[in-house]
Amino acid sequence: QSSVEVDTTSFNAAISACEKSGEWQKALQLFNVFAQCVVKSNTITSSAAISACEKGGEWDKALQLFDKMILNVVQSNAITFGAAISACEKSGEWEKALRLFGLMAQSEVKSNTIACNAAISACEKGCEWER
Repeated sequence: QSSVEVDTTSFNAAISACEKSGEWQKALQLFNVFAQCVVKSNTITSSAAISACEKGGEWDKALQLFDKMILNVVQSNAITFGAAISACEKSGEWEKALRLFGLMAQSEVKSNTIACNAAISACEKGCEWER
């Protein structure tokens, strides 16, 4: 009987594949299995899972993953913040989007076009253009 060694790279690839195919539920299942393994998650793992939830319109699950990432002291980056802000923006959660955008600055993570556009769009959708 042969076995396959599970590592961070293989989990990242599997979660990314789920994210790209719109299978946010499967991405979350893999993320949860990953969390139970000895293998340590990283920024790529978390970003892919958050992005999968964002694409699936699951802003609350995206934020739960983001919060879990912060609690587990996994380094966040512009991609992670952008995916979480986009999830809030797409769901009309402009206040949460702006909170994340502010946290991004506090965390000294350099914002990117995706995060900025998502924050602006969230304000526009919430009729909060003056913010």
